[in-house]
Amino acid sequence: MKKIFFILFISGTVYSQSASKEYSKEIALYQAKFFISKTIIGDEPDYQKFIIDPLAGSKSSELSSIYYEIIDGEKKGLVFGFYDEFTQGSSSSSGADGSQQSKTVYTNKEFAFKNIDYQDALILLDKIEQIIEDEKKFLSADDNENNIYFTFDDMIVIIYREGAFAGRIRIEWNGFDAEWENTAFRRTKRRFKKASEN
Repeated sequence: MKKIFFILFISGTVYSQSASKEYSKEIALYQAKFFISKTIIGDEPDYQKFIIDPLAGSKSSELSSIYYEIIDGEKKGLVFGFYDEFTQGSSSSSGADGSQQSKTVYTNKEFAFKNIDYQDALILLDKIEQIIEDEKKFLSADDNENNIYFTFDDMIVIIYREGAFAGRIRIEWNGFDAEWENTAFRRTKRRFKKASEN
């Protein structure tokens, strides 16, 4: 019986991780289409053509980046897709009579999108890259202790390292706290510039 339980536990964990990764690539792209249509394009009397290109997602699946371009409107930019789990409620406690009382804890998976117009996206991506380059010595001196902080629009950005090749960028926005690995950041920047040149 113990062997069967162990096998079921492993397969459940693997499924959970793959479902999480699936969000960052497929579901974010799927949902971003409506976000771009409703929020960025808005009401159109006839129809509007637009292009979207998923750039990169973080390993944690907390942050996805998507390039968009509206064909006739000559508007383009970067959309961040934030994804996180929020827990509400609390656990059990003892009542006045010594009985156990419990409250239900709910976990909600939520996502939200943030639009950054093209020029601002270039400024943000260049700023992060420049800080990482200029402050490489400071960031490498003490992993996870030396941090660099700045704000951009309504986002808080923290840059730090967690190991020799493990640069991290955390972005806090609208209650979401997303970790962006250095590799995913560089891939986003490279693909963003390439997509906008086509």
